[in-house]
Amino acid sequence: MSLIRFPNPEQAAVEGIVVIGGELNAANLLGAYRRGIFPWPIDGWPLPWFCPEERAILEFKDLHIPRTLQRERKRAPFHFTIDKNFPAVIQSCAEAKRKDEDGTWITGEMIRAYVELHGVGRAHSVEAWEGDALVGGIYGVDAGGAFAGESMFFKRANASKLALLYLIKHLRQRGLDWLDIQVMTPHMRAFGAKEISRREFLARLEQSLARGLKLF
Repeated sequence: MSLIRFPNPEQAAVEGIVVIGGELNAANLLGAYRRGIFPWPIDGWPLPWFCPEERAILEFKDLHIPRTLQRERKRAPFHFTIDKNFPAVIQSCAEAKRKDEDGTWITGEMIRAYVELHGVGRAHSVEAWEGDALVGGIYGVDAGGAFAGESMFFKRANASKLALLYLIKHLRQRGLDWLDIQVMTPHMRAFGAKEISRREFLARLEQSLARGLKLF
């Protein structure tokens, strides 16, 4: 197994790229997330590892839940689990059709690596079920007391949003007060997410890891 020696992400080159290439495995993923770095495949490139200059986060004190979603939360026919079927969640995220996107960055190699990371207790999923059917979910990475959300999917309206709220409730109960969402989306901005500088993000990450919270 080849381990990547990640440099200080504040020295990231163009477009927030810290490293290009290297083996995609559980050890390298965990080493990256503990430094605020994540992989994002680009067609035709060796694997780039990023730490953007602007980082999107959601502070739970700023969480905004629209009234329509609050009502749906009370009446939706879903139940939620944690880590009941991580492989199915990440596979469903890879297969999800997204507006203005062709294909997916969640390649077969990425799926294998994150399933491996799940196997060592560092990647986790929340599943939304309607009866026995998996209808939504979210997965992400516990870097050792800080959590990075990776991707979501839904097959029923609001299933992924409610899975996110279930995850936030769980993390709050474990003492965490924020979520790394990496890159801003309109969906997450509506929940109250904001962008901070890379330097501020890395300081926040370091503080959270120092607390050593047991999130799962």
